[in-house]
Amino acid sequence: MESQMLSIRGMTCAACAQRIERTVRKLAGIGQANVNFASEKLFVEYDTAALALPVIKAAVTKIGYEVIEKNDSQNVTIPIGGMTCAACAARVEKAIRRLEGVESVSVNYATEKATVAYQPQTVRLAAIRAAIEKAGYKALEINKTDAGDEDRARKQREIKTLWTKFIVSALFSLPLLYIAMVPMIKAVRLPFPAGLDPMQYSLVYALVELLLVLPVIGVGYRFYTVGFKALLQRSPNMDSLIALGTSAAVLYSVYNTFQIAQGSFAAVESLYFETAGVIITLILLGKSLEAVSKGRTSEAIKKLMGLAPKTAILWQDGEEKEIPIAEVEIGDIIVVKPGAKIPVDGTVTDGQTAIDESMLTGESMPVDKKAGDAVYAAALNTTGTVRFRAEKIGADTALAQIIKLVEDAQGSKAPIAALADKVSGVFVPVVCLIALLAGGAWFIGTGGDLRFALTIFISVLVIACPCALGLATPTAIMVGTGKGAENGILIKGGEALETAHKINTIVFDKTGTITEGRPAVTDVTKDGILDYAASVEKLSEHPLGLAVVNAAAEIHPATEFQSITGMGVQAVVEGKLVKVGRAAFAGADITEGDALAAQGKTPLFVSIDDVYCGIIAVADVVKPSSRAAIESLHQMGVEVAMITGDNKKTAAAIAAQVGIERVLAEVLPQDKSNEVKKLQTEGRKVAMVGDGINDAPALAQADIGIAIGSGTDVAMESADIVLMRSDLRDVPTALNLSRATIRNIKQNLFWAFGYNVIGIPVAAGLLRLFGGPLLNPIIAAAAMSLSSVSVLTNALRLKRFKATTGKDQ
Repeated sequence: MESQMLSIRGMTCAACAQRIERTVRKLAGIGQANVNFASEKLFVEYDTAALALPVIKAAVTKIGYEVIEKNDSQNVTIPIGGMTCAACAARVEKAIRRLEGVESVSVNYATEKATVAYQPQTVRLAAIRAAIEKAGYKALEINKTDAGDEDRARKQREIKTLWTKFIVSALFSLPLLYIAMVPMIKAVRLPFPAGLDPMQYSLVYALVELLLVLPVIGVGYRFYTVGFKALLQRSPNMDSLIALGTSAAVLYSVYNTFQIAQGSFAAVESLYFETAGVIITLILLGKSLEAVSKGRTSEAIKKLMGLAPKTAILWQDGEEKEIPIAEVEIGDIIVVKPGAKIPVDGTVTDGQTAIDESMLTGESMPVDKKAGDAVYAAALNTTGTVRFRAEKIGADTALAQIIKLVEDAQGSKAPIAALADKVSGVFVPVVCLIALLAGGAWFIGTGGDLRFALTIFISVLVIACPCALGLATPTAIMVGTGKGAENGILIKGGEALETAHKINTIVFDKTGTITEGRPAVTDVTKDGILDYAASVEKLSEHPLGLAVVNAAAEIHPATEFQSITGMGVQAVVEGKLVKVGRAAFAGADITEGDALAAQGKTPLFVSIDDVYCGIIAVADVVKPSSRAAIESLHQMGVEVAMITGDNKKTAAAIAAQVGIERVLAEVLPQDKSNEVKKLQTEGRKVAMVGDGINDAPALAQADIGIAIGSGTDVAMESADIVLMRSDLRDVPTALNLSRATIRNIKQNLFWAFGYNVIGIPVAAGLLRLFGGPLLNPIIAAAAMSLSSVSVLTNALRLKRFKATTGKDQ
């Protein structure tokens, strides 16, 4: 199966998204097809042996939408020096076109520039410049844009176009509304041209209204071209509702204008031009606000994309050279100065510094880096100058992987959206039917009052809002997953986001998750013995010995080193025989270490010149954040368990330190998933938190697998949520974020369903049956425009989510 993300243009409501999904899912070889109306993306999974991507694109294009395949290509404009005629331009064009990976090239002799579209994975920008130089011309400083920049620019153009259309529409519809309404207002005398008096100059009045509504219809032409096309294809959408409603109003008004021209002046009271004009204006206003709000839901992705620097400083032949980031190749030595950002992933080769990785991990404190340490693209160098070897570039960097993970998550669907999807699929046809039945019933009930029936018909069509239903879930998921990414919490999909809020039991792996995963000295019972013991252990390769060495203040030269299997190590330090190991080896009473052993620590007994001196205790220490995280989970009503292969005594000691009551000890790596399964058979929703390869089966078995960012790639692949930091307080934050997001989705769905359930009957004249008012179509259009905006605004409230470890947001 292959996965692809395609951008879709031309969708106007949730019905469009449903139609595309139905069409694509009918194709043989499709595994999965989800359309995110909010981000205008189609996420498709298909069998390449049975189906080709062009077939999918053709199927979507056939039903009236434009498909744009996710493009990894980059566009570059290269100024060229040295061209003297059109033949030079042709020669440069030919030289560049020969390169594999170049998709298109155009050299303009007049502007002296080459515009090149190329695949950076196949051909480097440096190769394109080299081809120009080889042809005998000079490649000058370049201007490069990528597909992401182009997409953002396109969306900004669309928003600007919508606002322009709204302004033009308002300039004509406001005077139209004034002309239509002022003659009806008797209580207040407002200025009105005498030559437009509808009672005396009925035909002039009608023609002026017609002339004012035509430009409004012109700027809203897409409602008609898209709406009626969808109707003809028997898949009506929101545009169809607007097109039907406003067309009915305009055609009925044009008919009455002809009646006026033939002498039936009473028909002047049956003009609905202002209704059509104001409806289109209000819908354009709603669409403009919706486009702006939809753009804000994906701000997290935009922020991530904007983190990486555009250039890098290459260290070559003893000199520094600034180059575009696209020209960085694996193995290059890159120089990063204080205040600059890391351009690609790599390993420090020279220098020391502190690097702020908060944009990737959410960790506010800079991390010290020295030779041999890894650095990541977009991290900020705060203090010293360092050189590092580029190891991952382009789509392989950690930043690029995070962006892809968040994009995939935002394209997935949560199970909670299933009902809204089903309703959206049949919503518009049902509304059309209700409008016809309501209009027909009132026409009969009022004894043939066409004007009243038309008001009902138009109101029902324009108040219905499938957009609110379609936006309710994806916008909240987009903001929720984006907010998680900002806090170093990567949620891999809508299903994981929804399931996380149901978690009532969390199982933590001990080593490397609750604890640091490496031994450290915790106790020294006598001053002075640590340096002596470390001097001996310096010559040992045992991990406990390394902990002693790391804790020592001073290391002395040691000679005559010996390692006695099963007992310990010894050496001569400053003329004294120093022994470190078991109690018997150091001449101590074994019971002296019992108190430390009961705390899960390993006692190392030390003797100097065969005189027992004291104990150095070593243990895999608990992370500072572990206890606070577990206390937060308890406050949230979540039961916490710890799973480990350690003996029961050590496991119980660690559990007591962090406040865990349920301990699963002496569990073999292959049995961890079975322990998770046992908890699930008790009816629990279980999350597993781990970091190692041996945790992967348990992470996959759990309802939600949570991997620690400092862990292995295998663990991260198996997990549903990845914590970029090793701070366990991010676990309750992730659950809180899930709860806040699902609550937001439920609020959105309640509003979207409630609005339509109440609004449509009111528009159909329900209140009028009981002596109440009749809903004006203009008010109906205003309500419809604001309904989708209100859902988007509510989803954007999630941006205020704070990464707390206490109670739910």
